[in-house]
Amino acid sequence: MDQKKENILKLVPAIRMIMSEHSLKSGSFVLMDQLNETDPEKITLRLGRTISVFGGDPDQVLEQVQASKEDIGEYVFIEGTGLLGLSSNKSKVEQKLATVRKVSRGADLPEPVASPQFKKPLYNKVVAITGGAMGFGEGITRQLFGEGANVVIMDINAKEGGRLAAELNEHRSSNRAWFIKADVSSLESMQNAVYETILEFAGLDVMISNAGVLKAGSIEDMDVEDFEFVTRVNYNGYFNCVKAVTPVMKLQNRFSNQNFGDIIQINSKSGLEGSKKNFAYAGSKFAGIGLTQSFAKELISDRIKVNAICPGNFFEGPLWSDPKNGLFIQYLNAGKVAGAKTIEDVKSHYESMVPAGRGCRVEDVVKAIKYIIDQEYETGQALPVTGGQLMLS
Repeated sequence: MDQKKENILKLVPAIRMIMSEHSLKSGSFVLMDQLNETDPEKITLRLGRTISVFGGDPDQVLEQVQASKEDIGEYVFIEGTGLLGLSSNKSKVEQKLATVRKVSRGADLPEPVASPQFKKPLYNKVVAITGGAMGFGEGITRQLFGEGANVVIMDINAKEGGRLAAELNEHRSSNRAWFIKADVSSLESMQNAVYETILEFAGLDVMISNAGVLKAGSIEDMDVEDFEFVTRVNYNGYFNCVKAVTPVMKLQNRFSNQNFGDIIQINSKSGLEGSKKNFAYAGSKFAGIGLTQSFAKELISDRIKVNAICPGNFFEGPLWSDPKNGLFIQYLNAGKVAGAKTIEDVKSHYESMVPAGRGCRVEDVVKAIKYIIDQEYETGQALPVTGGQLMLS
C-alpha cells in the first residue's frame, strides 16, 4: 500500500472519531487530485462556510485536531491530502462536497430532508455487508438501511449491487447506500473495499461477513475443486474481511473511549451441527465459529466485538429456491432426503423439522444483528436463530 493510502487510513477514521465525541458522524473524503480547487480560502467560499486547515505528518495533524476540536465545524482540509466533510446528516455533507469536486457526483441531488431521529444501535453507523446485493444479504441491507444505517454493499455482482444502492438512495433519507465491487476470497480486494469505504464515509463501524457459497454432495461425489471453492469463500473470505477491517476499527476506538466496533459473521445452523452430504459447507461454518471465538479473544481489548449468527434455513431465498442451483434441487439430486421425488417433497421435509413451523426470515436475523451491535458485554458467541430447530445445551 502506498504512503498516501496509509496516511488516509490513519487520519480519516481517527478524525471522524475525534469529531464524534457527542454524536456519531459519517462523512466523505475528497482526495486532493479530485478537488477542482486546492486553495482553502477559495474552497471556503464555494462551501459557504469556514473550513479548518491542518498540515504536517499524520501524527501532527491528529494532535492539532485534538487540540482544536471544539472549534472545528463540519469540514477539515488536510494540506497535500484532501478535504474531509463530517456531519450527522450525510446527504447534506455530500451535497456541499459536490461543489468542490472536479467531477460533481451529487450536483443534481434533491434538497435533503430532515434527519430522522433514530435510537441506537444503528443510526448513522457505517455498516458493510459482504454478499449484500442478493438473497439474504440483500434483505439485511434493506432492513439495516431502513433503520438509519449507512450501508456499504460489497459484492461481486456489480449489476445487482449498483441497482440496489440506487434504489435505496431514491428514498432521500439522510443515510446513504453505496456499492463497491469486492471479492471476499481476495484479501487485496477486501482491503481496497475498506479503503474506498473510508473515502466514501470516513469510517467503518460494522463489518457483516455474509458472503458464502454452498456445494452439496457425498464424499464420493465431491470434487476437490468444489471443496476448495467453498473453503476459499466461506472460511478464507471471513478471515479476509476481519484482516481488512481490523486496523480501521482499532484506530477508531483508540480515539473514542466509548466506541465499539462489530464484526459479525452470518454463519449457519450447519456451523453448530453436522450436515449430511453437506460437509464442505458445514465444515467451513464450523471453522468460522473457531475463527469467531479466536478473533473475539484477541480483539476485545481493542473494543472490537466478534460474534456469529447462525440462522436456520432461509427457504425463500435463492440459496434454497433457485430452480437450477438451489439447495432444494441439489439435495433432491444428491438423494439427501429419502423418498423425495420433487423439490416440494424436499421443502416439506425441511419445514417439518422446524418447531416454529417455518423457515428463518431476514427480519429474524436483523433482530439478532441489532442485539449484537447494541450490547457491549458479549463477544465470541454463535447465536442460533433457528426457530427451535437447534437448541444449545
